[in-house]
Amino acid sequence: MAAASEPFRDLVRRHREPAVVQTVRSTAAAVISYVIALQLSGEPVPLTAPLTALLVVQVTLYSTLTTGIRRVNSVVAGVLIAIGFSALVGLSWWSLGLVILASLVIGRFVKVGEFVPEVAISAMLVLGVTQVTETAWDRVLETLIGAVVGLLFNVLFVPPVWVSDASAAINDLSGRMRGLLAHIAEELGQHTPVARAAARLHEARRLDHDIVQVDAALRQAEESLRLNPRVKEPVLSRIVLRTGLDTLEICAVILRVSCRTLTDLAKTQPTGTIFSPAATRGLQDLFGHLSDAIGAFTALITTQMSVTGADAEARLSEELAEGHACRDRVAAMLLDDLRDDQRNWQLHGALLAEADRILDELDVEKRSERLIEELDRHTRERLTRRKWLDDVKVRVRRGLGRNEE
Repeated sequence: MAAASEPFRDLVRRHREPAVVQTVRSTAAAVISYVIALQLSGEPVPLTAPLTALLVVQVTLYSTLTTGIRRVNSVVAGVLIAIGFSALVGLSWWSLGLVILASLVIGRFVKVGEFVPEVAISAMLVLGVTQVTETAWDRVLETLIGAVVGLLFNVLFVPPVWVSDASAAINDLSGRMRGLLAHIAEELGQHTPVARAAARLHEARRLDHDIVQVDAALRQAEESLRLNPRVKEPVLSRIVLRTGLDTLEICAVILRVSCRTLTDLAKTQPTGTIFSPAATRGLQDLFGHLSDAIGAFTALITTQMSVTGADAEARLSEELAEGHACRDRVAAMLLDDLRDDQRNWQLHGALLAEADRILDELDVEKRSERLIEELDRHTRERLTRRKWLDDVKVRVRRGLGRNEE
């Protein structure tokens, strides 16, 4: 009995998660639109209404408002095309081809965006019905019912905020970067074959794929923050996450270059460790500080509490200071080693320069400057849009004044 009820208890525990909330909202909107369509439409099974509501109730309120109008336009355009063709020809292979061709072409001109195929789909569905004119207008009515229910549903029941999912994706990316740094530091203490160094380079290259996934999750979170009354400072939240991901992406690129440098160094050292014992310990400490700094930076951009954020910022400043000091010590050690062997001085210098770049990208002051720049840019764009709206209002008032005269 306890085992059977475990899935239900797990669902109750997860009822606040965005995916669960979205599933319930979509189901409720589809059912409500179907019930309304049964009362208003002449169709015995008005499935177009729940289908439209299901598609219109998108993940975020912003996407719902933007896609809902385009989706209604696509369905109405397809229905009108079917009405026109049904008045002239019946359904055959060549008329079906003309309907699809005309729908896809006209869909490009009616501003439906990614819903161009739905113009053709709606036209084909309506064209295949015997009483096409009557069915066509019922389908238009069902589409409007589903769209209105979906829009009202998202206005009355605000969609969930997906910031936690984006934060989890950023934390996962940070964890992979820190894991790579830990592996590199561990392997520096022993002989590093070229194949093993190349494996770390491939691991660093796979971070590009992780960044693409995190970027998709972040775009979803950014849309969930727009026009959402739950969020007090949506602009700041979006900018903090976006600039933070940009910084981690740059650090991932630098880390990949570092792995390439270590691979080239491994090729020059067929036996023994790449660096002297003292320099190896110094580099291990340096990579450890870089890993901890990335962790502190990630905590700083993903935290939702000011107290926790202040602690993360203090820890980040501490790790950056220790990282800079460790980098200087390693530079002195490598310089001593180069007095005995100067063959790889370019690669040693490149490795130190790459560590400098990561420390510079994670700098607290640089992050603050980026936030200020992005906030200023957003303010300028908002003022530009407001000025455009003011100009439109002035022109409308002038037109009304002329009409009154």
